[in-house]
Amino acid sequence: MAKAGQGPRSSVWLVGEGRRGGRRGGQPSGLDRERITEATVRLLDAEGLAKFSMRRLAAELDVTAMSVYWYVDTKDQLLELALDAVYGELRPPDPEAGGDWREQLRTLARENRALLVRHPWLSPLAGTYLNIGPHSLAFSRAVQGVMRRSGLPVHRLTGAISTVFQFVYGYGTIEGHLFARAAGSGMSLDEYFQDSMNAVAESPDTAPDVIAESRAIMSARGGDTVAEMLDRDFEFALDLLIAGIEAMIDRG
Repeated sequence: MAKAGQGPRSSVWLVGEGRRGGRRGGQPSGLDRERITEATVRLLDAEGLAKFSMRRLAAELDVTAMSVYWYVDTKDQLLELALDAVYGELRPPDPEAGGDWREQLRTLARENRALLVRHPWLSPLAGTYLNIGPHSLAFSRAVQGVMRRSGLPVHRLTGAISTVFQFVYGYGTIEGHLFARAAGSGMSLDEYFQDSMNAVAESPDTAPDVIAESRAIMSARGGDTVAEMLDRDFEFALDLLIAGIEAMIDRG
């Protein structure tokens, strides 16, 4: 059961004032919802979700915490606004403009992956809120339009979309965490990866045959850097998913 105040109708996009993004009488000058949302995204990128607070945001804006509450009722509403704002960074293809649905699906998947990596705080929020803001809905509309053009029957579309974008969600989330851990350690991604591999290999509790096999697999996939290896794995996995969709279309 949903907790009080956390049901679907508590969404900022479903309450009248939040949906309109209107101004309340007597609000502090020099602030607006767009500026507050931009500052929220900056703080989340810099410090992460765990450290974010309305008090910290107010300090960033050089206002009192109560000033922020003239524009949003709760911290949850503000996080919803930030979540939708970063979805506005996506540039999905127009499914009505024609073109190959496979390449358009690849573009959507790559854009979504890059967004998750740029904003590691996005993934937990995407699983918390309804994601019915205008930018999020525009992305969903583009995904549905591309998948409709694949030739799958309508009752199979949601399954295909889930297959692709739950994979992207998981891949981008883990990749974002990897980048964040490397940055937090003061190492480059390649340095962090090598240091981790060495630490595991030197552990007396690690099976040496497993490590040797893992090294052989990673060496075989190619790529001079960790980023290149991640790209190769992502693209191949995406090819497998698209091939699976094509196979299901052929099976009717």
